[in-house]
Amino acid sequence: MAIEVLMPALSPTMTEGTLARWVKAEGDKIAIGDVIAEIETDKATMEVEAVEEGILGRILVPEGTQEVAVNTPIGILVAEGESVPEAGAVKPQAQKAEAPAAQPAATPAAPAASAAPAAAAPTGKRIIASPLAKRIASQKGLDLSRIKGTGPHGRIIRRDVENASVQATAVAPAVTAAVAPAPASRSVPHSSMRKVIARRLSEAKSTIPHFYVSVDVELDALLALRTQLNATSPAEGPDAFKLSVNDMLVKAAAIALKRVPNVNASFTDEAMILHESADISIAVSIPDGLITPILKHAERKSLKEISQETKDLVKRARAGKLKPEEFQGGTFSISNMGMYGVRDFSAIINPPQAAILAIAAGKKQPVVKGNELAIATVMTVTLSVDHRVVDGAVAAEWLSAFRSVVESPLTLVV
Repeated sequence: MAIEVLMPALSPTMTEGTLARWVKAEGDKIAIGDVIAEIETDKATMEVEAVEEGILGRILVPEGTQEVAVNTPIGILVAEGESVPEAGAVKPQAQKAEAPAAQPAATPAAPAASAAPAAAAPTGKRIIASPLAKRIASQKGLDLSRIKGTGPHGRIIRRDVENASVQATAVAPAVTAAVAPAPASRSVPHSSMRKVIARRLSEAKSTIPHFYVSVDVELDALLALRTQLNATSPAEGPDAFKLSVNDMLVKAAAIALKRVPNVNASFTDEAMILHESADISIAVSIPDGLITPILKHAERKSLKEISQETKDLVKRARAGKLKPEEFQGGTFSISNMGMYGVRDFSAIINPPQAAILAIAAGKKQPVVKGNELAIATVMTVTLSVDHRVVDGAVAAEWLSAFRSVVESPLTLVV
């Protein structure tokens, strides 16, 4: 009996996605558990596994199609020898316990434009490339049909496109006189992730009454403790660690949230939700935008555990391998741009959270201690707060607690 393959919901909040790539072609045999397609959500590209066996009789939604609603028929499975009926005249696939298992793909989410149907080379041969390779090629204006793939079965991967880009740059001076001037601008279609970021940030800024509180925090004691702790780490092995300043600031934020729990909250129309655990979302820049993997129960973790877990989350976030529950939720966010030398900035709240901490660079500057002038490493942090949940005095109290922990950092290890 023919069965419709439906667009799956890969997370509780997903309503639509981009069908990035068909792994199987019409006429291919499908076994239960086979990966049949890659679906691009707002945060990652996920693999969809078959829950029925048969033949992929017809593809209803082509590669690269954007904004495909959940439960929309995308293909038809038939038994061997069975004719392919028209869409809508067949039974849909199972949706509950038998729903397709979604696993993170090996590449991060790619823009919808780069997930378009695979281009054909002049010889008519179908080009097979990863979504990330397609996106990079689109951004650099490279022709995939002229790039040799070194991935499995000749698939074009990121390395191939980057190498081709380097080669193109190397020969460019020799042919400059023979080519027309490049256009002054070009259009880059929005990816699914960029669309979701734009929508969520617009909603957050227009519907949440933000206010901002900033303080200067001295870092010298924390930096000294970091040096001492890193010196105790083994050179290698599972117990090796290297604490970053951000690791220590995450722990400081978690402690401050326990001291001032009214900031660790969310707003609903019926009530304030006060969270027991400090689940801290850490803003991570990825090629297509921003993702916020969550360090759960940060208040309970040691600095070494925070460091190791954060490194793992960031690595998998940039590879597009996070599970939905690892980046959806959280009770408080941290955005750190100190590595870029930023003096100060204000971040937009990540709903339904009530606050986000923006961390700027630490810089040596003159400070007055007692009646003496001294030099200290000072950073500015700015707390963006939802005024429906947190009042000014509570925000100031939280920042005071955070500064106290950072400037007396033994609290982080006892």
